Amino acid sequence: MPAVWGRAMALALGMVLAAATAWAQTQASAGGDTQAKKTAQSDGVEKGPPTVEQPDPLKRKLSDSEKMKQQKLLRQELKGEYKKWLDEDVVWIITDEEVKSFKSLSNDEERDNFIEQFWLRRNPSPDSPENEYREEHYQRIAYANEHFAAGKAGWRTDRGRIYIEYGKPDSIDSHPSGGRYDRPMEEGGGTTAAYPFEIWHYRYLEGIGDNIDIEFVDSCQCNDYHMTIDRSEKDALKYVPGAGETLYEEMGKSTKADRMNGGLEQLGNGPMATQELAKQFDRLDRYSKLMAPPVMKFKDLDAFITEHKLLTGPPFPFDVRTDFVKVTNDTVMVPLTMEIRNRDITYTSKEGASIGTVNIEGRVTSISGRIAQTFEDTVQVATPTDLLQDTKNNASVYWKALPLRPGRYKVDIAIKDVNNTDHIGFWERGIEVPKYDDDRLSASSLILADKMERVPSKQIGAGNFVIGNTYIRPRVSASSIAPVSFTRQQSVNFWMQVYNLSVDEKTHQNNGTIEYTIVSLESGKDVLHLTETTAKISPNSDQVTLEKSMPLASLKPGKYQVRIKVSDVNTKQEIAQKADFVVE
Repeated sequence: MPAVWGRAMALALGMVLAAATAWAQTQASAGGDTQAKKTAQSDGVEKGPPTVEQPDPLKRKLSDSEKMKQQKLLRQELKGEYKKWLDEDVVWIITDEEVKSFKSLSNDEERDNFIEQFWLRRNPSPDSPENEYREEHYQRIAYANEHFAAGKAGWRTDRGRIYIEYGKPDSIDSHPSGGRYDRPMEEGGGTTAAYPFEIWHYRYLEGIGDNIDIEFVDSCQCNDYHMTIDRSEKDALKYVPGAGETLYEEMGKSTKADRMNGGLEQLGNGPMATQELAKQFDRLDRYSKLMAPPVMKFKDLDAFITEHKLLTGPPFPFDVRTDFVKVTNDTVMVPLTMEIRNRDITYTSKEGASIGTVNIEGRVTSISGRIAQTFEDTVQVATPTDLLQDTKNNASVYWKALPLRPGRYKVDIAIKDVNNTDHIGFWERGIEVPKYDDDRLSASSLILADKMERVPSKQIGAGNFVIGNTYIRPRVSASSIAPVSFTRQQSVNFWMQVYNLSVDEKTHQNNGTIEYTIVSLESGKDVLHLTETTAKISPNSDQVTLEKSMPLASLKPGKYQVRIKVSDVNTKQEIAQKADFVVE
């Protein structure tokens, strides 16, 4: 019992001593603070406790676990429409850099702005309120889903990807049932059986090249055609001994075992094997380019067209007219007529002649940015030096006819004055190439020309300003809405083609009427009105060409309009075209 009391007393004494020590330390600290305050007050400044600078938590390096958590939150944020946009809508056309940038965005406002800029960068007409590229892109996705589905959405297939990236091919060699296949010599020759396959041909793909063939093989026969660079993949008898032999194998110069030589393609030895082997790197390069997102910018023309650089010299003005003439149901001839005023050209004189030289470069692109046509040419204007001043009031005309499929396009043209390298001009417009349906009465452009005449038989359908058997040189206005002008010493020539006139099954003749009217826009009165029948021009055809010339000497200077109306009596269809012109 005494021992217990002793330990209790010792513990109590320890607690008292500890409390006393703490009280003493508190008093000393308080005294020190009081003394510090007094010193500070004597200096006129009251000093606070020293501050310790804390690190910015937003700038500190994240740990691995924090990075994983951040990425998980990002994936959760992109579960909705933004994830679908990134992983489905634009998966085949977005670049790696853009994907990285999009994933780094922190809120929906930034993502919406990114998506807007993404489409704007690809819009062939940035000033247009409608984004033609975006509209075409989603139409391609819908087409791919409808035509290329194979146990998965069509946009996920190889054919769907190529169609979405590059659009409809110019031609397709389709073998949907496979079967007997006679190999071309570059594939080794001989006959075999093939899986279903298709070869898509593109005349031109920007950034890839000309005449591109892309082969798809359905080796599972489940409509899932995969793209291949090994043309032997479609050979269904490749691994069957003694069957489907190549030409060299039939001749005993090679065996099927020789096909497995470790090369890119398992075509085996053949008369063109060495030549085809040399093309393997080209095929690999082409395949890698096809699998990359399509380029955003047009790079085949100079920087003045692609980037619209600021001019360093005086502008080089010129005017362009576009017309449309049917060739086939799938092809329309689009004549581009350019007019350059002679006074805007820089001339050099040599041996009594003054020569001006102009380089012309043009590009036609689809709304998705795929180049449909390009052209370049050099035009020279030569005149005797002593007559140069008299001819400067004239104009020089250049003509380029381009075959295009129906659809919407953007045309870019740049010209350069060779004798004045800073003298450069631009022209760009959107055009709608019409589709001529078989069951609908339709017509070409109505062309007003200053010269129209028949051409010799050997020049029919060939040469500048030649359409069919007629040489026709269109007048060009300063804008698409401004009328063309003629002098009273000239004649105005009208040219137009009419398509899909009905032909009576019994008489084998068409039955249409054509009304020509010229109206004075100032008085509103008819200056000329005449009517003729289509049977008088070409009675047994569903197509007629209208060609009329009218001297202008009898007309007063002023503004006029020509109107041409065509009626098909059998089908009760009508079409009308009109064009304004000025008589000076």
